[in-house]
Amino acid sequence: MKHNYDDEMQQELNKFSEKKNLLLHSCCAPCSSSVISRLKDYFNITILYYNPNIEPIEEYEKRKQEQIRFLKEFAPEISILNIDYDHDRFLNICKGLEQEKEGGARCHKCYYLRLKKTLEIASLHHFDYFGTTLTVSPYKNSEIINTIGLYLEKQNKENPILFLVSDFKKRNGYKTSIDLSKKYHLYRQEYCGCLYGKIASEQAKKAKNEKASIV
Repeated sequence: MKHNYDDEMQQELNKFSEKKNLLLHSCCAPCSSSVISRLKDYFNITILYYNPNIEPIEEYEKRKQEQIRFLKEFAPEISILNIDYDHDRFLNICKGLEQEKEGGARCHKCYYLRLKKTLEIASLHHFDYFGTTLTVSPYKNSEIINTIGLYLEKQNKENPILFLVSDFKKRNGYKTSIDLSKKYHLYRQEYCGCLYGKIASEQAKKAKNEKASIV
């Protein structure tokens, strides 16, 4: 039986008598939009933009600047931690997994990489919670993401920090992210971020166009 991570998160939030400090990993501005909207009354949020999977560098910078712009316009009280691109680290974890399908083992490694870095920085700065916007996407496996986050939480025994379980696509979270993206004219990319995802996206689009032309 699958966990209802959305209900579990809301039950946790309902226990708060005051705002907690959350380091929230964000993959991009559109995904962060509805997540921030959902959480800002419960947390003092700091955004961590750590996405070494994104390439080319021009795409990485474009998404980062959109994240910064969105925060300034939507929630200027929220700060953003910008750290090194670190693309080589992503390439290293992908060795041998280049041909994996989207959403498979290569993506799981990428989730782990980004969540681990989020926890490391959250520990360094003594946050109460760490979490990610990744579960807002209907293309991401929330079960896998939450399993990784909870595993990392248990491994971090020296400086305990709680992982915020989530399934942000619930309660129209994904739809809200689209609506907010339109309202704030956010750049919405056509692929997850890595070169492998870009190739898969282009192949799917080509197949769809070919099928349409046959019909």
